[in-house]
Amino acid sequence: MDGNGTLILALIALVAMSAFFSASETAYTSLNRARLKNMAQTGSRRAERALALAEDYDRLLSGILVGNNIVNILSASLATVLFVKVAGGAGVTLSTAVMTVVVLMFGEIAPKSIAKERPEQLALAFYPALNLILKLLTPVIFLTGCWQKLVYRIFKPAEDRGITEAELITIVEEAENDGEIDAHESELIRSAIEFNDLTAEDILTPRVDVVAVDVEDSPEDIARAFAESGRSRLPVYEDSIDNIVGILHEKDFYRLRDSVPLREMMTQPLCVVPATQLGVLLKLLQKTKNHMAVVMDEYGGVTGIVTMEDILEELVGDIWDEHDEVVEDIVRLPDGACRVSGGASLDDLRELFPIGEDFDSVTVNGWVLEMLGRFPQDGDSFDYGPMRVTVEKADARKADLIRIEPIPAEDKTGEDEQE
Repeated sequence: MDGNGTLILALIALVAMSAFFSASETAYTSLNRARLKNMAQTGSRRAERALALAEDYDRLLSGILVGNNIVNILSASLATVLFVKVAGGAGVTLSTAVMTVVVLMFGEIAPKSIAKERPEQLALAFYPALNLILKLLTPVIFLTGCWQKLVYRIFKPAEDRGITEAELITIVEEAENDGEIDAHESELIRSAIEFNDLTAEDILTPRVDVVAVDVEDSPEDIARAFAESGRSRLPVYEDSIDNIVGILHEKDFYRLRDSVPLREMMTQPLCVVPATQLGVLLKLLQKTKNHMAVVMDEYGGVTGIVTMEDILEELVGDIWDEHDEVVEDIVRLPDGACRVSGGASLDDLRELFPIGEDFDSVTVNGWVLEMLGRFPQDGDSFDYGPMRVTVEKADARKADLIRIEPIPAEDKTGEDEQE
């Protein structure tokens, strides 16, 4: 083989090594560490070693960059020698043009694209050779590490603040889009991440909807309250609902009603403030072996109650038993409008309609009260953005049912003409 043939073979080998370093960089940057960790836990020694290499990222990146630059510079030098031999004075220009295209296509773009699609597979395949190269380049990597520390001291990079909740949710959304988890799993993970952002005030059953019994009520009245409400536990108050003295379990009531006074059947109520986080409240319920907590305001009055089921529904969605009447808070109608319960969450409504964040209310009824500035009546309506909101059913103090629909075109036209 003549000298030119040897140079060509050397160039091919150097471009292949450039592709190896480029693919290694992308593979170890893009790999899913959780997946490698899972493989390591199932007994894969190579996965364990590749994960350790990925964790030592500064050393890994320094070694890859040093190796890649060495082979690229060598390939450019040898190509110049080869093309000068073949083309004379035009060889330098020709070498630059050809090697730029070759290195970009075969040493950078193609290997990085492949590595991006199969990061874990290539990271495992490349580990032995890459680990050997890093050991051979240890002196150079040490020097680059010293230089890196000097640069860090000069520029003082910002401290790593770790992954934020918003970033974690974005990762979950990307995993769902990539098909790694389904929509149900994604929703469950998001609910768990956002769980502790919620407080007792966000999920409580408001005072006006609380079914409670008086400590002086007769057994017949209490039995009627259990039967009509369908609840298995009822708060018991003395004099006024602001003075809840216990929680009565249906099972205890029917078992002991003929032999034990009501006060001895009750369990002590767990009282919390509206700002109690759900994570804290759940632990309190578990610790005190309660299934219901009474939410008290700053004046000592009852704001509402929260049950264990209310908390669990924030994680897994609505839980219906065989005695529950299934009621949808938001129902889409055939004409394109929506019928919404007044007790529905305003955040849930925001997912469907462009409602701003500048409202203090957490329920749809509260939002209607804020917009009207008074207690609603049947037939009341107001326009908000592109929507018309009409109160379909109301009692003396709240809106039970509203209808939301686009503002009719003729109304918009009339408004434009008046302007």
